[in-house]
Amino acid sequence: MQNDIEKGKTTAIVSYFTIIGSIVAIFMNQEEKRSEFASFHIRQALGIFLTFFLLGYPIGYFDSWMVSSAFWVFIFILWIYGFLGALSGEKRMVPLVGEFYQKTFKNL
Repeated sequence: MQNDIEKGKTTAIVSYFTIIGSIVAIFMNQEEKRSEFASFHIRQALGIFLTFFLLGYPIGYFDSWMVSSAFWVFIFILWIYGFLGALSGEKRMVPLVGEFYQKTFKNL
């Protein structure tokens, strides 16, 4: 278990640096011996970024700074929560949507 965390920690951290980082992390995790820790964080990070892109566009049409800023804060809190989990070597699901991300991207 600890060996898997150490092996996949760099890949897990890379996955939280933009959507491109998530894609790079997917390939990094496939090249080396697959790490379950890295796969967990790749699924979380990819879910956060896709949620941002898929919901950000329609939320922008509300034309309300309260709605937009609440969305930005929500996404930022999810990102910080996941990123700190990767840094500390823990498999913590992001609040509210983490389990959904794990089920949706189970093949990664």
